[in-house]
Amino acid sequence: MAENTEALLEKAERARAQVEARYREGCPGCKIDRLKETNRGVPYKLFFYVWVIVLCAALPISSLFPFLYFMIRDFKIAKREEDIGFYAGYVGSAFMFGRALTSVLWGMIADRYGRKPVILFGTVTVVVFNTLFGLSTNFWMAVSTRFLLGSLCGILGPMRISTSWGIGLVIGPAIGGYFAQETLHMHGENSKECDIPYEALEAEENKTSKEESQRNEGSHQTSWSLLRNWPLMSSIIVYCVFQLHDMAYTEIFSLWAISPWKFGGLSYSTADVGEILALSGFGLLLFQLFLYARVERICGPIVISRVGAVLSIILLSSYPFIATLTGIILTILVDSASILKNVLAVSITTGLFLLQNRAVTQEQRGAANGISLSAMSLFKAMGPAAGGSIFSWAQKRQNASFLPGSHMVFFLLNVIEALGLLMTFKPFLAQPKD
Repeated sequence: MAENTEALLEKAERARAQVEARYREGCPGCKIDRLKETNRGVPYKLFFYVWVIVLCAALPISSLFPFLYFMIRDFKIAKREEDIGFYAGYVGSAFMFGRALTSVLWGMIADRYGRKPVILFGTVTVVVFNTLFGLSTNFWMAVSTRFLLGSLCGILGPMRISTSWGIGLVIGPAIGGYFAQETLHMHGENSKECDIPYEALEAEENKTSKEESQRNEGSHQTSWSLLRNWPLMSSIIVYCVFQLHDMAYTEIFSLWAISPWKFGGLSYSTADVGEILALSGFGLLLFQLFLYARVERICGPIVISRVGAVLSIILLSSYPFIATLTGIILTILVDSASILKNVLAVSITTGLFLLQNRAVTQEQRGAANGISLSAMSLFKAMGPAAGGSIFSWAQKRQNASFLPGSHMVFFLLNVIEALGLLMTFKPFLAQPKD
């Protein structure tokens, strides 16, 4: 009996030693792997931290649009009221232009030195430069602080969670993509990272370590060739087109809602626009919490993106007609349209996020996200500038015979959306292999 007990204790001790041998002390990736093995439940506490930080990074992107019209007006740089949208576009573009210049660099830094230092630096940057932007006393100070905020904040590369208007969250892909595969393994001073130490150990035990080593070696050898990865690059290009549309829409919606009736707007106040965006964010949160993951499992990311684009085109075509209504009917329709538009936008974005993450290995993900953010930021930088200019031009042609006023604005938005829709089909968009 004593011998059997001793044998069982020895066996248990060997099992514990094998488990501990899988992990290295001081390695953040191993820490997450150990946490997942000892706690099979959803890591709500860690997920909440990620949620707050991503919220911090995403809020400055569009939080300025409800009051930007009045901010530009108070700067007294626009000679006519119709020109306010023109200058507002450049303030909106400064953030994305700065991010376009540095996103690849932040992705490389995150891959080399870890996600946490980049996240901490980016969080401090948001606090400092977003505050300075709020204290801007002239147009050029506003542009400069937005540019520095965009160029020095590299949070969204290491923490790739779909966000839209500050609170977009997708629980399923977030847990699967971030917590399971986006924490670096650092084993020793000179080692960059080890993608799958746990799996490599099991492969060795199953006498397949040779194949695993060859696969890992191939991954490192091709890490420099992300630009040749067409499934990745095609999904990034399609993503950029939709993001150009979404950024232009974000600014145009606020300008359109705030602008006077005589220019085809809604004559809303900043409080009214803030209320609409708050309701939209709440509706979006409910959709992502309870519906998106189920819909994605049934339809797949590409079908979701296509359906979202088609419905967005139909929805945007109705906006100029909604502006002719008044009272409670106007309020209900504007709120409903805004919620639906944001739901469709985040569905498209999240679907393309999934395609991008599936197109690369873990050790390439930081650099791939940097490329994606850099390209997307460049397109988004064009969005507010082009959107503001088009909006300003459209306000001056209220009596045109072809697509007068806001009809032209939303028509051009639909042209971009239709282009993105066409690009989701073969042969352009290539699906990554598992």
